[in-house]
Formats: sequence, C-alpha cells, structure tokens
Amino acid sequence: MAVLAQASTEELETFWGQWPEQPEFEILRGPETGLVMLRGRMGGGGASFNVGEATVTRATVRLADGSVGHSYALGRDKVKARLAALFDALWLDEGRRDAVERKVLDALRSRMEQADAKMRGEVAATKVDFFTMVRGDN
Repeated sequence: MAVLAQASTEELETFWGQWPEQPEFEILRGPETGLVMLRGRMGGGGASFNVGEATVTRATVRLADGSVGHSYALGRDKVKARLAALFDALWLDEGRRDAVERKVLDALRSRMEQADAKMRGEVAATKVDFFTMVRGDN
C-alpha cells in the first residue's frame, strides 16, 4: 500500500490502462476525503502531541471474484485512491499477485528509488563538514 500511496495518479492510470483483463468491480466506500490528526513526539520519545491535520482520501472496492482492496492517500485525489484500491484488490488475488508485483509495484519502486538517489546526490553536493578543535585545558 505504501508504494501505491506514493505513486502519482498518472502512473496508476497508465498501469490500469495497460492492465490486460480489467475486472468488474463495485465501489464499497468512497472515494471520500477527510482529515486525520498528525501526532508527534519531542525527540522521538517524549509525550505525544497533536502536530496538525492532513487531508486524506480513502477508497474501498470489491472485485467480481470477492477480493476487497483498500487505499489511503494524502491529498484529495479520488481517482488515485480508487485506482490504488483496485491494484490492492488485484494483489490480494493469488493468481494476479505476481503480475501486480512485476508490472506495477516493481516499476513504481524502481522509479521511487531513482528519485531518492537523485535527491540524496543533490543533498550530498551541498554537505558542509564542520569540525571542532578540542582543547585539553577544560
């Protein structure tokens, strides 16, 4: 689900358009948009507090074979939420899981890894090393 949530709507639409056998499905919930509360902790271990709210869109679909897929994605994109739920439902079917992994999820992971590597390279280029000389006369 994390890979599908990070994909763009255009990517999911492309993969869905190329899917060889688009199954019949019914929408069980949504897509609907709402808010979730974001929680944080000072220093990672302190008392939790409310940071703010984020807009999330969710959807649930059921394929004709009974597989039920769910999705949650940041933002208001209802098409993305529906398509992610469809791919989630397809992934739950043992007969289609390998195809979803190979054709959709592996391609998305590869694109995300390339984007992360590019970002790491850009950040590394601006790295500044600071050092402190320690004097022994404390």
